[in-house]
Amino acid sequence: MNVLLDHLSEFREGFLGTIGLTLASGLLAMLLGTVLAGFRVSPVPPLRYFGTAWVTLFRNTPLTLLFLVIWFAVPQVLDFGFSPWVKALIVLSCYTSSFVCEAVRSGISTVPLGQAEAARSIGMSFFQTLGLIILPQAVRTVLPPLSSIFIALTKNSAIAGAFSVTELFGWQKLLSDQGYPIAWVFLWVALGYLVITFAISILFRVLERTLEVAR
Repeated sequence: MNVLLDHLSEFREGFLGTIGLTLASGLLAMLLGTVLAGFRVSPVPPLRYFGTAWVTLFRNTPLTLLFLVIWFAVPQVLDFGFSPWVKALIVLSCYTSSFVCEAVRSGISTVPLGQAEAARSIGMSFFQTLGLIILPQAVRTVLPPLSSIFIALTKNSAIAGAFSVTELFGWQKLLSDQGYPIAWVFLWVALGYLVITFAISILFRVLERTLEVAR
């Protein structure tokens, strides 16, 4: 307990850092993943190829390797001078978007084909059909897998702590280097992650129930 009380401000900073990074990268991944899912089911071949290549690349590349690439390889070619937080945001968003894309695409496939055909028969474009007809119906089936994806994102953000980003894992590393009992440090870090992931689970359950009532 003394470990937490003596370093409460640092723990709070790391806890809020994890929440902020998870929230920002989750929203960006959701936006990017939804657009990519539209590409994957698009009738335009270049868009389909781009979406497939994106998902294949990021789903099959270890997250740690992506961090190493953007920290050490990319600056050798293009150095935009991004802060460590922005770099972590880019990596986590791109990585997570590939999983969001597949979850959304699976939800799209549950909508009867007749819905799209009916929309096209009244002159709606592909993207109008997708945004106004298909995606609103696919939301209910997409929520459960998205919950798991965002919980995984929270845990994946711990890798950013090894790259000078302020978050819970970074707090653990700081105290461990100072010689504090590792068991207590890890206990508080684990409880911090548990609070965040539990909140995500509750949020998605509320969304599922709300949409069920509205059906």
